[in-house]
Amino acid sequence: MAIKRPTLAQISEIAAGFGFHLDEQELANYGEALQGNFDAYDAIDALPDHLPAVQYPRTPGYRPEGDENRFGAWQRKSVIRGAPDGKLKGKTVAIKDNVCVAGVPMMNGASTFEGYVPEIDATVVTRVLDAGATIVGKSVCEYFCFSGGSHTSTTGPVQNPRKPGHSTGGSSSGNGALVASGEVDMAIGSDQGGSVRIPSAYCGIVGMKPTHGLVPYTGAMPIEATVDHLGPMTNNVLDNALLLDVIAGGDGLDPRQLQLPASTDYSGGIRGGVAGLRIGILREGFGLANAEPLVDEAVRAAAQVLRKLGASVDEVSVPLHAAGLAIWLPIAAEGATQQMMKGNSHGFNWRGMYVTSMIDHHAGWRARADELPDTVKLTMVLGEYFTSRYNGRYYGKSQNLARRLRADYDAVLQSYDLLLMPTVPLRASKLPPAGCPMSESLSRAFEMLANTAPFDVSGHPAMSLPCGVAEDLPIGLQLVGRRFDEATIYRCAYAYEQAIDWQQTKLG
Repeated sequence: MAIKRPTLAQISEIAAGFGFHLDEQELANYGEALQGNFDAYDAIDALPDHLPAVQYPRTPGYRPEGDENRFGAWQRKSVIRGAPDGKLKGKTVAIKDNVCVAGVPMMNGASTFEGYVPEIDATVVTRVLDAGATIVGKSVCEYFCFSGGSHTSTTGPVQNPRKPGHSTGGSSSGNGALVASGEVDMAIGSDQGGSVRIPSAYCGIVGMKPTHGLVPYTGAMPIEATVDHLGPMTNNVLDNALLLDVIAGGDGLDPRQLQLPASTDYSGGIRGGVAGLRIGILREGFGLANAEPLVDEAVRAAAQVLRKLGASVDEVSVPLHAAGLAIWLPIAAEGATQQMMKGNSHGFNWRGMYVTSMIDHHAGWRARADELPDTVKLTMVLGEYFTSRYNGRYYGKSQNLARRLRADYDAVLQSYDLLLMPTVPLRASKLPPAGCPMSESLSRAFEMLANTAPFDVSGHPAMSLPCGVAEDLPIGLQLVGRRFDEATIYRCAYAYEQAIDWQQTKLG
């Protein structure tokens, strides 16, 4: 008898929590009636879990210190050699530390998560290794990935290698620093509000948030299923396409994966050029309240480069884009509170692979909740208030409005192949000092989301690539395409990358 039976007092407490009350005889009846159900749970407990096998040998690795971790970007170093041949042969890859790598300790940026060691590889990890890459370690991420800055991880801030003392962006903060510094060729990040594209923009690298569901999220720690994405981060466009070639496609385990395309060859047509492409400069993506004029200037100059290369470029308008961040907020805050925090990361009501060891370990946050940073606490208070006070109606309404936002983008993308705008409205901010006011820390965590978060809720593919630099801080250009048309984004981005040297495109 493995499952501990509840006392009658516990049954009474559970019933009262639902608003119904049981007298002494009813309690006895419930206790008796439940015994057969507990026997079924005993049977489930005795069966082995059904999880994928781990194929490639590895060690737990170690956390590097000092000069071996000069930007604070490595969470763990552990060399895992993949297949002897494949599309990624010779490439080194870092994995964001919210993605399971079997046998390698995982923290997801969180003190409350310390001590967890996954027993499975995420689907993307297996695919990278099958393609011949060598995984060289896990990269630091923000605390539970709840920040677009790089200052909330329990292991400390991640420094921007282009200009130390400045943010790398987040939540894939370590990836941004490791790729930009040349310590790895490639990295896999996650993106729920911009977490692949923000560090790519801040660090001057290439980051793709693919169409929602194109890359299986299986084995990564979920936040909110309708905005969970995994995507490639690299130093150039071709490597980015090669990595997406490898990690894209269905795995039969992720319910986010619906109506997938038959082909996932993104590198094959990358040299096709931009002649004949129709590009829309999204009016609402410029002139934001906190925009730096030189960022807008650099992105508009990039549009002119694409025009000279043969694309047609016009200004277009999607008025609802200006409300995209507001539409995203209830989905992200209420969804994350219910799924990731109250639902112990995985939640309920979907078919696929559940990492049950992660569920058990993450549940321990409740006993250490005071350790959570303000970014997480604030999100939880907001999410729980609106879920409990307004019954989740704003979550539901925002999901409805997300369909409208998606349709509005789709309408413009019937006439245009791509949308163009700044990835983020500003260059990398200075890292906030330890012990700074909460308002400053929160501002540095959320100030950059207006052009990234809308495409998490709409599900469209969106890439950031560097288009200029000012005072050693890169500027990111964002290209957005039709759903499952990553190939056109790559074709345009590659042509632009070959035409200019962004590090010589200096502004200000």
